[in-house]
This record gives sequence, structure tokens and C-alpha cells, in this order.
Amino acid sequence: MAVDERGVRKAPEAEPRSTGLGLMKGLGVTLKHALRPSITQQYPQEKPDLPPRTRGVIALKEANCTVCYKCSRECPDWCIYIDAHKETHEPASGGKGRSMKVLDRFAIDYALCMYCGICVEVCPFDALFWSPEFEYAEYDIVELTHEKEKLEEWTYTVLPPPFIEDGAEVPAEITTEAPDTAGLAAAYAAAPSAGPAPAAAPPAGAQVELGAPAVAAAAPAEAAAAASAAPLVPAPAPAEHAEVALDQETFERVLAELLEQGIDRRVAEGRARRAAMVAARTKAEGGS
Repeated sequence: MAVDERGVRKAPEAEPRSTGLGLMKGLGVTLKHALRPSITQQYPQEKPDLPPRTRGVIALKEANCTVCYKCSRECPDWCIYIDAHKETHEPASGGKGRSMKVLDRFAIDYALCMYCGICVEVCPFDALFWSPEFEYAEYDIVELTHEKEKLEEWTYTVLPPPFIEDGAEVPAEITTEAPDTAGLAAAYAAAPSAGPAPAAAPPAGAQVELGAPAVAAAAPAEAAAAASAAPLVPAPAPAEHAEVALDQETFERVLAELLEQGIDRRVAEGRARRAAMVAARTKAEGGS
């Protein structure tokens, strides 16, 4: 029983009677879905069509990795294991040797990974990608630690990024313009000199020392005149990226060879697509 501010008990208010409208709406939704035909996907014979941003597994492109350890340091679960060593390469034309890191091991323990994607975001050289692959279950938890060879195979299953949605704002391209050297030279020549005034002509018979103020004052004017007279070199135009179509013949040939070797179809399709794209670009460059 409710009690007011003065401690007086109040009688409970009568609850409004339900008309059953909410129950009828819920039954209507249930009946609508019950009358629809059920669609069952025959997995694993039928593979699901997953979107490009599916967080299935993290793939590694070893060629892009610089062994900066940023992904392993930022991982909240400490499930990324990296081992590397330094090698010194002799320079091509003398000088000091160049030291670089060589990746020995890159492994991810998917028993600890929580699929937050921080390692993919912080990688400065795009060496980690999200792959929609999800068929990597194991009977033993120890086998969920996959090495760089397995992570490299998953890069061939990475889907291209989705298209920009309708109505989305396209980022403006940043264009670099060549500096106006003629205008700078003219402004420098027209500006008054901040240095000391040129000295008077020395009397006859006097010795003139090298580096006199008159010679030093005349140097900026001569440099400005030379800069204004020099022809302007136009900035080189950026190279246009030519879009090429996939070489279907190479794609089918490489795909058939990889399938005969017993490689998974998704990995084989990724490798065949890459080989077909390289062949198409080679033909385009040779034809041009």
C-alpha cells in the first residue's frame, strides 16, 4: 500500500483493464512470419554470401610488414606473437651498410583474440586485413594459434571494399601547385635591401680587399635577376591509373591448376584472380 508525505496510507489505484490489443499485434506478427516459406541454406555445400566488412579472420600480407610491433603493443589481449632479427645489406655503390628487420614469426592466437580490429586500424602500412573466412575451427585449443603462412593464405580471400553509398560525400582531392618562382623573384628584387648601403668608390691607388660590401650588396640583385630570367619548368603531370579488365583465360587456367593441387577453392580463386590481374596489366603495358 502506498504512503504519502505525511505517512498516511493510500488505497491502491485500480489498474486499467487491458483490451488485448498488444496481444493481437504480437500474434499478427507471428502469423505473418509463419505463413512465409522457409529458406534453408544447404551449408556446407552452399557458402554464405558475406558482406565485404565481415570480421571473419585477420589476414597478413607479409610483404607490407615492417616489423614495427605496433599491432602487438596495441593488442588488448596480447595474442599477437612477433619474432624478427636484423640484417645488414651491403650498399650497391659503397657507403654505409643498410640495416633492416626481417620477419621470422608472426602468429595470432585466435583462442584469445576478441576480434576488436585494433591491430588492423593501427597498422601504418596496411599489412593486416579483415577476411570473411570463418572455417578455421579446431578440435584442440592449441591449434588455434596460426602462423604467418596460414595468415598469408587468408589474404587471397579478402574482398574488395564496398562502393560508396548513395548520397555520401566524396572526399576532395588535394592538388599540389608549383610555386610561383617568378612572382617571388620580382618581389624580392623590388623590396629594399636590409643590408648596409654600398660603400663609396675607393680612391685611386687604394687597395681593394676581397669580399667588399659593394660586391656583397650586388649579389642579391644579380640572383633575383637570374631567377626572374630563368624559364619556369612545369610540374610533371600525375600518371593516370588505367583500369584493366581481368584476363579470363589466365584466371581459368591458374584456377584449374590450383584446384588439381587440392587447394581450397576460396584461396585458389584469390590466387587466380591475382595472377589474371597481373597478366592483364602486363598485356596492357606491352600494348601501349
